[in-house]
Amino acid sequence: MLTIYNTLTGKKEPFQSLTSKTVRMYVCGVTVYDYCHIGHARSALVFDVIRRHLEFSGYRVEFAKNFTDVDDKIIKRANEQGVSCDTITAKYIQAYYEDMGKLGIRQASIEPKATEHIADIVELTEALIAKGLAYQVDGDVYFEVAKYSGYGRLSKRRLDDMQAGARVDVDERKRHPMDFALWKSSKPGEPSWPSPWGPGRPGWHIECSAMAMRHLGETFDIHGGGMDLIFPHHENEIAQSCGATGKEFARYWIHNGFVQINQEKMSKSLGNFFTIREIFEKSAWPEAETGEVLRYFLLGTHYRSPLDFSDQSLQEAKNALDGFYDLFHRLSEPEQRTTCDDELVSTVDRARMAYSQPLDDDFNTPMVLAVIQNLRGNVNRLLEQGLSTKSRRRARVAFREFGNVLGLFQLDTWRFNPVRIQVSDNISVQDEARAGVKESLSDTNVDAKLAERNEARKQKDFKKADEIRQFLASYGIVIEDKPDGTSRWKR
Repeated sequence: MLTIYNTLTGKKEPFQSLTSKTVRMYVCGVTVYDYCHIGHARSALVFDVIRRHLEFSGYRVEFAKNFTDVDDKIIKRANEQGVSCDTITAKYIQAYYEDMGKLGIRQASIEPKATEHIADIVELTEALIAKGLAYQVDGDVYFEVAKYSGYGRLSKRRLDDMQAGARVDVDERKRHPMDFALWKSSKPGEPSWPSPWGPGRPGWHIECSAMAMRHLGETFDIHGGGMDLIFPHHENEIAQSCGATGKEFARYWIHNGFVQINQEKMSKSLGNFFTIREIFEKSAWPEAETGEVLRYFLLGTHYRSPLDFSDQSLQEAKNALDGFYDLFHRLSEPEQRTTCDDELVSTVDRARMAYSQPLDDDFNTPMVLAVIQNLRGNVNRLLEQGLSTKSRRRARVAFREFGNVLGLFQLDTWRFNPVRIQVSDNISVQDEARAGVKESLSDTNVDAKLAERNEARKQKDFKKADEIRQFLASYGIVIEDKPDGTSRWKR
């Protein structure tokens, strides 16, 4: 049974969808005024995998993820560049698709834009005014938080303890400092739309409520986003949505943790801010492989935990994938021996039974990777002892199947590039390559390591043999085991 940690209740809960075998999920998307960074990549990947696992479990997933395409930051960027807001948003929506495509992240089934839902936003705002939960001041409309008794239940805050913070506009016209804008009156140089309160534009929070309810209904199954959205964005969504309908808005709230750089939260002010395309530009690995390395790295930490981004972590992910693709390469070779064919079947079956359990336990991807790594070790051992061509094919199909939910192990080619990645400072990967950060092994050293590995295989020390294979793979050396028990290598 699938269990999900629900931020609303603060505990893991058995998942039960409102409609049998259908899940309706809304995730807050990006504000399109700049290129996406590694934090955006993590959030997008988390919910991509959640969606994939739900589909793997037999659900039909109605997945909505919005674009915020009217916002103060967008307006500022457009004015700085002397172009329209539409020009800015079109540019960065296209960039978003390019970046996420490189990471293998599938598009949502519904991708609404705020500017396409102005009528829905106005209608929802009118409903809140009619219920006495919102008030108008000089063409602006505010939600009155004191009128909603459940305010603070998601973020576990008490209204009496809240003060106007950095993200809250201090406005003496408000009845309470935490009251938030549903509609903003137009100002010179800003886009605007007609409304009962005069020309203006929507506030940030009301956009998501209106879009979610339009496409998924007044109550749906899952609402997600980064932990930074719990307050005030998601708290305000709950207040205005539940206030307007009298119904629960979303039944399960899922939030992914922050990305840190050297254990500090990533931010432009600290100079530790990396866009997705910067990582791809600095990587000396092929684009498809860089995308898979990033996925493997991001999935190696549980989605609710902080994630520390570093060159070393990316390199470790690359080394792990080198080990998998080295195995896949050897599995593609023909073989007549059938020594361990029966054991392979039982090994894959055990892995298949263990595979779904971590994903059903609040989408525990690190444990899933551990299951697949264990399978890799077992298959390596069986391959050394003898697997037929049919069994080798069966093993490769199993890895593709297990990797499908994670978006891994789907490439047909893989380059064992020994150059290490460097994105955390001003040294590019190309500079490192020229500087010879990791010298190549001489033929004599490779032959010596190969002899050591052959001896380990004779002694049936398959663990040591696999470690030597991994060591050589980190230098771009691929070993090919021959049917007669000998081995050859190539760069």
